[in-house]
Amino acid sequence: MIYYFYINFLIINIYLYFRMNKAFHMLQQNWYNDSNRYVKWAFKNLHQVINKKELFIFVLLCVSENIIFHFLVGAYHLALTYDLIKNSKQEQVKKPLVNTPRIKRLKFTTYLLLLLTVYVGSLYSLNIMYAGVFLFSILIFKMVYLANILNKPIEKLVYLHYKTKAQNKLKNINHLEVIGITGSYGKTSSKNILNDILNVKYNAYATPKSFNTPYGIIIAINNNLDKFTDYFIAEMGAFYKGEIKGMAKMVKPKYGILTIIGKAHLDTFGSQENIMHGKFELIENLDKDGTAVLNADDERQIEYVANHLKNTCDIKWISINNDSADYQAKNIKISGIGTTFDVHFKKLDQTHTFTTKLLGKENVYNILAGIALGHLFGMNIEELQRGVSKVNTIQHRLELKKYKHINIIDDAYNSNPVGAKMALDVLNLMDGKKIVVTPGMIELGEEQKEINKTFGKQMAKVADAIILIGEKQTKDILEGIQEEKYKKENIYILNDVKQAFPLIEQLSDDKTYVLLENDLPDLFNE
Repeated sequence: MIYYFYINFLIINIYLYFRMNKAFHMLQQNWYNDSNRYVKWAFKNLHQVINKKELFIFVLLCVSENIIFHFLVGAYHLALTYDLIKNSKQEQVKKPLVNTPRIKRLKFTTYLLLLLTVYVGSLYSLNIMYAGVFLFSILIFKMVYLANILNKPIEKLVYLHYKTKAQNKLKNINHLEVIGITGSYGKTSSKNILNDILNVKYNAYATPKSFNTPYGIIIAINNNLDKFTDYFIAEMGAFYKGEIKGMAKMVKPKYGILTIIGKAHLDTFGSQENIMHGKFELIENLDKDGTAVLNADDERQIEYVANHLKNTCDIKWISINNDSADYQAKNIKISGIGTTFDVHFKKLDQTHTFTTKLLGKENVYNILAGIALGHLFGMNIEELQRGVSKVNTIQHRLELKKYKHINIIDDAYNSNPVGAKMALDVLNLMDGKKIVVTPGMIELGEEQKEINKTFGKQMAKVADAIILIGEKQTKDILEGIQEEKYKKENIYILNDVKQAFPLIEQLSDDKTYVLLENDLPDLFNE
């Protein structure tokens, strides 16, 4: 009878492979349970964590050793595996599981736990062996969580090794200057814009994509930074106070840009005050002879500098509305092909015109920050103008695209209240039919309901048609839309963004603009 068990064990392993990968995927997207994110996700998504179909056969195996039962076990798991494969093909995966060394170590530990379960069961009876394997399968998300806990000492040693290696590399490039960038919104855009501007004259390197965690920064330094780099630009993100301070201590930036202090990750920071102090950890940890670029139109930044700032570093203020700023943008003109604006250089008492392919008022702030540091580093006006004109459109951030005959405004990355409103303003400038596709905004704490409701009201005033992704996720947006007496026949609710594109084609005419506002990670799939 034991041979039948091992045959079935091989079949069950195929099923477990897919179930484990789902668990690893969610663990990775939840930052390896940093701040219990994975645990919170699991409790909110029990329908994904527990497969009820497994419970049925688990009850039977405790009372039967009949040979027919063994065949049923194998056949049943083949059917379960078939369902998983079929569903995985239909499921939209926005960011697939990345098989990093850490994930490989987790897989090894998880399989060791599985083999240990089989061994302990073999000491008793065949039924206990089956029960152990089935329990492991039913509790697979918890077993992956356990493996993650067991691996923590190893991961800490690995982290310290690569952190030391990265710090030594930074020390050994004598001429290198480090720039840190943080803020609630616009970090990645600001980083990419600064990188493009500086590379007109210097050799700059920025952390890729959204590598804004300690691990991401370490990987960027160890894998890509070289001795020819003049400026290293490190994007720094955070969920809690103290995280940015840790990154600043690690890379020791001399220069820093603080984009804007908003309500992103309000649920983890706990309060707007905590967000403000958390973001200013970068500025507080700059060299005393360094320079911070701050936004004079952000009241929280002005308030912090006036009442809390301890660092005596130099400050360069950028602004659109404040005439006393060191770099002020005026006469902003946004069209379907880009943005033109004037910049007044206070120190030079001169005004010069800049043109960019980027859209939106918030990108003007990001460009101003790049101009401020570029000018400080010795770039002349012509070089700065050339740099701004060469700034590349930033993927998924008000990026203009074509889908067949339809114009797409792709703003699918990490929506926030300020950015969402700006995206709607850009859409409103377009001459043609306007459609919005969105699942709404997340991680905004107790204010999330009201923010999404307001977003719905704003949307209703601009869009000719609205496509909401996720019935539960978008119920607050729908409430806001309905309060504006928006036509019901122009509202569409789908549970998969892939279904939106055939619908967009049906709704579009000769001149249609579609705003894709936010694209939630896979862990928010309904």
